[in-house]
Amino acid sequence: MFDYIIVGAGSAGCVLANRLSENPDNSVLLIEAGKKDSKAEIHIPAAFSKLFKSELDWGLETIEQEHAGQRKFYLPRGKVLGGSSSINAMIYIRGNRADYDSWESMGNKGWAYQDLLPLFKKSEKFEGGENHYHGEHGPLRVASLREPLPLSKAFVEAGVELGFDANDDFNGEKQEGFGHYHVNQHQGKRFSGAKAFLKPIKSRKNLTILTESPVQQILIENKRAIGIVYKTKTHLQEVKARKEVIVAAGAYHSPQLLMVSGIGPKDELDRHGIENKHVLPGVGQNLQDHLIVPYILKTNAKYTLDRADKDPTNLIKFLIWGEGPLSSNVAEAGAFVHTKEGLEAPDLQYHFGPAFFIDNGFQELKTGRAFSIGPTLLQPKSIGEIKLSSSSMSDAPLIDHAYLSHQDDMDTLIRGLELAQKLAMSKSLGQYRTGHLYPEQPINKQELWETHIRKHSQTLYHPAGTCKMGSDPMSVVDTELRVHGIEGLRVVDASIMPNVIRGNTHAPAVVIAEKAAVMIAEEKKKVMDAVKS
Repeated sequence: MFDYIIVGAGSAGCVLANRLSENPDNSVLLIEAGKKDSKAEIHIPAAFSKLFKSELDWGLETIEQEHAGQRKFYLPRGKVLGGSSSINAMIYIRGNRADYDSWESMGNKGWAYQDLLPLFKKSEKFEGGENHYHGEHGPLRVASLREPLPLSKAFVEAGVELGFDANDDFNGEKQEGFGHYHVNQHQGKRFSGAKAFLKPIKSRKNLTILTESPVQQILIENKRAIGIVYKTKTHLQEVKARKEVIVAAGAYHSPQLLMVSGIGPKDELDRHGIENKHVLPGVGQNLQDHLIVPYILKTNAKYTLDRADKDPTNLIKFLIWGEGPLSSNVAEAGAFVHTKEGLEAPDLQYHFGPAFFIDNGFQELKTGRAFSIGPTLLQPKSIGEIKLSSSSMSDAPLIDHAYLSHQDDMDTLIRGLELAQKLAMSKSLGQYRTGHLYPEQPINKQELWETHIRKHSQTLYHPAGTCKMGSDPMSVVDTELRVHGIEGLRVVDASIMPNVIRGNTHAPAVVIAEKAAVMIAEEKKKVMDAVKS
């Protein structure tokens, strides 16, 4: 028996395991379905897409997307210590101040930007040193890329050429502008949630870490979570929790686990013969994600990342000095912009890669070199849902992102592609441009842009919102992240976001867990004080 059981060792789960086990009086179990993070490709930044559809990836997919050419979208998710922070592009983005302020305006007191900034700083070890926006004493390394390529610099210069501001810190005073991304790296190698929060404390006697142990069910008695059931190689095993079960399995699997355990929409539970432990209609609803569309051009640039892994000298340079093209996160530079007047914050993000990157990196450029500009939708109006394919966690959930079902999303992405085309035609990038790949020629008609978007858009791997925080009838957790109607049960991951933040979601998942750990400690102190009095 443990005081706290944490389900899922992704970005949030690693933070929780660290913070909760800081108190030697807490016994903590962190349980993960995937393996240890020992595979070499995890630690080579430019190799992240090589981990897709490997044994370290859940390899999920959507159902056919009606408004995106009936395609099934591939959805990589880390199945390994560190979760998706062990297979992602390492971009460290917190989101926009307006994101968190909007959460508070919805009634979620304590979740405004000013409340979370100290927690962002607490978790961070920023190579630039401490300032108003950054911390330098936390576990999570945040660094600049060691050797960004000239093409990435040219992208930033192209933005300035078109009248946008340069921005050397998207997590600083303002988010808008063009610049290079900060990344979760140290000495050129990936610095995942597991490396930051688990590796330094894995020997704590009050912390148990189980890998290759997929959780099958939350045990619930009399409206209280009392433990879990997980699968070993030979049998099902129960383990009990004295205080709490904390679900940190991500925006796809957290709602699935709640539903197979009897918490969710009544119709969905009944459809699969699941005993209703507590009806919560919002479980699995409010699914949001960032959609990205490639704009790819041929280049005469001497250096790109195309076929960088084929040159053995690059591997030697990386292994000895942590330098060279293999230390790249591929999406080296980017931007945040608003595409129309009257917006309180950016509606588009750009990911620039000095390489050919399409179809999640599965397609390779056979000859020549390329660079890729990816306009990314930040505030989707197309809202999807998670349903069950069966009553078992062994079967993947049914995922419907409803991509492009709202015309506003299509219109925003078209504006993003039009700007991408202008950037490509700028003097700064024009000196490197030798032709078009995707699309095959410049476009000036809306219907052609729409065709391109429906055919080539893909996820940016940021699912959120399926166990949203709030007090309305469709919310799943309260402001303390406790599941409505069930004692001793919390959800702590990106699924609690009422709205997906403007940016990459690893850093926000970390701060959600930092916030949860503080609230759990404060709650425990109140109980202890009450007992003493």
